[in-house]
Amino acid sequence: MKFRVAIWAGVGLWVALGWALYASCRFPHLMQEDPIVFNLALLTQPIALAGFRFHFGIGLDWVLLANALSYGFIGLIVETLRQNLHPA
Repeated sequence: MKFRVAIWAGVGLWVALGWALYASCRFPHLMQEDPIVFNLALLTQPIALAGFRFHFGIGLDWVLLANALSYGFIGLIVETLRQNLHPA
C-alpha cells in the first residue's frame, strides 16, 4: 500500500511539473485564450486554486510539494477504501 500511495504522490508531482512547463510556454495567453485549460489546471492542482483564489504568489517548489502531498493524501484514501472494499 505504501508503494501505491507513493505512486499517487509521484503522479501529483508530475502533474504539477507538466502544468508548470505548459504555463511557462504559454503564460501571457493562458487565461485569455484557453479558459478550459486554465480551469483544468486549477482543478488538478489544489494549491494553485487556493493561490489564484486568494491572490498570493506561490513558488514552484511549494506547488510541487503541495500537489504531491495532496495527491498522496487522495491516494491514501483511495487505497484504504480499495483495501477495505476488496479484502484479499
